[in-house]
Amino acid sequence: MLIKIVFCDVAERYQMGIQDPASSIVEGMIFFHDYLIAFLILIAVPVFWVLFKVIYTFDHKWSLKPEKFTHSSFLEIIWTLIPAIILGFIGVPSFNLLYALENKKTLEMTIKIVGHQWYWSYEYFYFWLSSASDFNSLSSLKKILFDSYLQIELPLFGSFRLLETDKQVVLPAKTFINLLVTAADVLHSWAVPALGVKIDACPGRISQGSIFIKREGHFYGQCSEICGVNHGFMPIVTSVVDNLNFVKWIIDEA
Repeated sequence: MLIKIVFCDVAERYQMGIQDPASSIVEGMIFFHDYLIAFLILIAVPVFWVLFKVIYTFDHKWSLKPEKFTHSSFLEIIWTLIPAIILGFIGVPSFNLLYALENKKTLEMTIKIVGHQWYWSYEYFYFWLSSASDFNSLSSLKKILFDSYLQIELPLFGSFRLLETDKQVVLPAKTFINLLVTAADVLHSWAVPALGVKIDACPGRISQGSIFIKREGHFYGQCSEICGVNHGFMPIVTSVVDNLNFVKWIIDEA
């Protein structure tokens, strides 16, 4: 009997940190977050120390009186150069991450996502993976279209309340995927934290994004734009599989 372990990335109760990354974009976001926290600590410690020193020292009669002056060119140069240098250290990794988010490499497949009140529609309307040997026989397929609703009746074990759907979005791992997101009625937002994806769905407008998923598993998300009374009941379940299983799924659905 073959037992396969599948990771499920979902928010935990009272979770304070970030979900485990499943793409290089999320890894970059986590690194940049920790990088900024280090700068915030380096800035906050001396600033609060100076504030405390000023309040404590000049609140006592025995303390020295502050020096009075109206202009200091040296001080102005210092408080201009230091923030500029800090912004430079912050800007370089920030621009690198923004470039990675917009980096459109050889996109190997495209999926269209439409938000409705209150469910999601998915359409695999374009498929091109000629560079991958597993997909050479699938250069042209019928488009796949289905709706994904909240699954109300759940099994007794291994399911998440208000996060399961009747049909999952199946995507291949280690593939450059293009996302086209729009809405049919009101504003929605297609968001999967572990994949680093949060794309607004606007009626009459198509928003574009791309993802590259590094590992297999089930990744959970929800609509992140208040879209009406049932906003909390349109979850997202993304099932990421290897190329061979994805080909089998495509053939079965087509």
